[in-house]
Amino acid sequence: MSDCSNDTSTLGTSKQATEEVESSSEESTMAQESPKNSAAEIPVTSNGEVDDSHEHGFNRDLQRSLPAGLGLSETQITSHGFDSTKEGVIEAGAFQGGQRTQTKSGPVILADETKNPAMEKLELVRKWSLNTYKCTRQIISEKLGRGSRTVDLELEAQIDILRDNKKKYENILKLAQTLSTQLFQMVHTQRQLGDAFADLSLKSLELHEEFGYNADTQKLLAKNGETLLGAINFFIASVNTLVNKTIEDTLMTVKQYESARIEYDAYRTDLEELNLGPRDANTLPKIEQSQHLFQAHKEKYDKMRNDVSVKLKFLEENKVKVLHNQLVLFHNAIAAYFAGNQKQLEQTLKQFHIKLKTPGVDAPSWLEEQ
Repeated sequence: MSDCSNDTSTLGTSKQATEEVESSSEESTMAQESPKNSAAEIPVTSNGEVDDSHEHGFNRDLQRSLPAGLGLSETQITSHGFDSTKEGVIEAGAFQGGQRTQTKSGPVILADETKNPAMEKLELVRKWSLNTYKCTRQIISEKLGRGSRTVDLELEAQIDILRDNKKKYENILKLAQTLSTQLFQMVHTQRQLGDAFADLSLKSLELHEEFGYNADTQKLLAKNGETLLGAINFFIASVNTLVNKTIEDTLMTVKQYESARIEYDAYRTDLEELNLGPRDANTLPKIEQSQHLFQAHKEKYDKMRNDVSVKLKFLEENKVKVLHNQLVLFHNAIAAYFAGNQKQLEQTLKQFHIKLKTPGVDAPSWLEEQ
């Protein structure tokens, strides 16, 4: 019996030794295969923490196994402990020569694009259309008697007087031009008549003196007529400058003032309508924008009103000065001409620095000017 028990124990010991050898061989085999299959096991240190040295080795082997320059993405798998609530994190980056370039996260800032000229023009057209619509509606409302308008009584009266005076000055200018044309025809006729009398004086011996007196008289009248014609043309030029330049420039400013007044009343009406309506989150921005536009057009209206007042004041002073000199010239020239006072007529022209063209001398041609 003792021999049997000894054999049994010997067999058990040899079996256990065989199992230990097989176990050690399996462990060595797994240890050899671990670099190839390191993602399959999770090594743990003595403190219960995850040992990530095998992960870095696996990533290094993976980088070596891939050929350089393929433009692939590098992937790193990071594991955490069993007690961590976070999941595995996969980080990807561009593979460049064995190094990974990490992209930084953050707010994306887009550069301001250049403004499109077409969009700017479209916006200008939209604003112009809206402004034209408002002004047209204001004009129609005023003509129908439904809309209110801003009136400066003193300034409006001055503008009405200016327009009325312009019409009267234009009539005087038209009549003076007619007189100048007729006087030019008369002077031309008198000159021809004097030449005819002079020719007959030479050919008719019996009436030589009579034809000679008439020839001298007509030539003198033609000469005085040319002097008067120069004074009248100077008067016409000065009045024409006053009417068609100075007064017209002031009236252009008046038109701009009236346009600014219509825009001001149009935006004032819009603001009044918005103020009468409800005030809530939707209407408050509209009211604020309308208030801003109203203030801008009010400033423009005030500026144009001041400009018109200043121009009317200077125009009145300039008009009095210019017309005073021109009326004195016109009166003295007409009186001296019909009185036959040649010296007084010439003195009048010298007083106003008027130079007459020499009779019979034509203007130089363009070749002579060159």
